[in-house]
Amino acid sequence: MWRVKTHDDHQEFARLVRRWEDPIRRLCTRMTGDAHRGEDLKQDTFLRLFEKRKVYEPTGRFSTYLWRIALNVCFDELRRQERRRQFVREEFEGGAGKPLEEPAGDEPGPDQLAVQADEGNLVRKALLQVPDIYRTVLVLRHYEDLKLAQIAEVLDIPEGTVNSRMAEALSRLSRILVPQLREVTRPASESNRLIQEISVL
Repeated sequence: MWRVKTHDDHQEFARLVRRWEDPIRRLCTRMTGDAHRGEDLKQDTFLRLFEKRKVYEPTGRFSTYLWRIALNVCFDELRRQERRRQFVREEFEGGAGKPLEEPAGDEPGPDQLAVQADEGNLVRKALLQVPDIYRTVLVLRHYEDLKLAQIAEVLDIPEGTVNSRMAEALSRLSRILVPQLREVTRPASESNRLIQEISVL
């Protein structure tokens, strides 16, 4: 990254992209719940990294710097999504007087229901229902395997705050997941096992 900053070295930048594109794509996908947006946001992250190359200072780990950029890109996207949802709600409430009903064609078919019953899919859906500040620590810890100290560094918060957010995140995820797992006829022991697997941090 130092060579990218001082020499606009495109070969070194391409090497950085090759090294980090998969983790950044995963992060963006987990944060937004959309693989296509995850790919777009990955590209935005590296574009922003290159745009900010002149202000980069190698005082800490490059990974921390890159994670921060990626998370900021994700937060920007999540805010845009929320503004769009708010606009749509206001349009429907101000026009028709009631929210638009879901079209019948959006009902999941048997094959989609089978996919939704998959544990991994349930966890991904539940993760999107957890507020951003808690989802962030879960994604960085559980999916990207960052240590709590690294997460604290990336988010620029005390490690104790990371711990408390993690505990709250797991509590919220558990409250969402356990009823869903029971609905798909999993025994309580299996539901508890999944939560335990997630919480082994």
